[in-house]
Amino acid sequence: MRALAANSLRTALLTTLTMICFAANSVLARLALREEEIDGGTFTVVRIFSGAVVLALLVSLRGERLSTLRGHGSWSAALALFGYAVAFSFAYLWLDAGVGALILFAAVQVTMIAVGMIRGERLRTSEWIGLALALVGLVYLVSPGLTAPSLAGATFMAISGVAWGFYSLAAKGARSPIAATAANFGRAAPMAAAVLLAVWLADRLHASLIGIELAMISGAVTSGLGYSMWYMALKGLRTSRAAIVQLTVPVIAAFAGVMFLDEQMTWRLALAGAAILGGVALALLGSRPATPRS
Repeated sequence: MRALAANSLRTALLTTLTMICFAANSVLARLALREEEIDGGTFTVVRIFSGAVVLALLVSLRGERLSTLRGHGSWSAALALFGYAVAFSFAYLWLDAGVGALILFAAVQVTMIAVGMIRGERLRTSEWIGLALALVGLVYLVSPGLTAPSLAGATFMAISGVAWGFYSLAAKGARSPIAATAANFGRAAPMAAAVLLAVWLADRLHASLIGIELAMISGAVTSGLGYSMWYMALKGLRTSRAAIVQLTVPVIAAFAGVMFLDEQMTWRLALAGAAILGGVALALLGSRPATPRS
């Protein structure tokens, strides 16, 4: 009983820290890209390479050889990671931090829950109601109006969310969270380099010192370490619950955007955020916890 409670507390703590990291990624990307401190391609490359380097160092510090990383992660997970990261970077050329995070994790939710249901998971009535409430908030946010987000930005972010959903699903089978994350970042690095080449050929390449620093923080801390914690947390979460809990990120990102980026808290965003938080709370209260894997 005590072991179960300890595992639940550990999962809750890891999940909370991960959600903060996810929200910080939105703020860092928007901060770097809003003022054109860096282009989307370079931001993606620096972010992925920084994450790969830090994670490789962590693996080494744990006494493992880097050659063993070949047995961790997968090319499909790396492709999902790359797709998420590149679409995420370009989406924030048009979107505010809170709005972008809202679209991102709504797409994540739909992807993960759909796959979970295909694999045999079934949602309770309270989870369905919570999901419906959260999706109503999303529809209200992106409906036509003066404060509706850019269609191009919303499309890129939705693609990013679908990719992140598949990346999270790939984590379910990870034996070593840090090693798996490091291997996935390493495989995604050459893909990101190809994007940098394309941006250079299009003569869109530019980066200031501040832009590079923000991308490095995003890659090394809120992505590399954050994703490792997420892989650990996923061992104690059902697929549907892992999807639903990520919808807390947009609210965290929205408030951070108001505090650090001088973004406005519009009525549309406030009401959409309230609907999402209420939906998440309702869904989590009625969901069944997963049996933690060792």
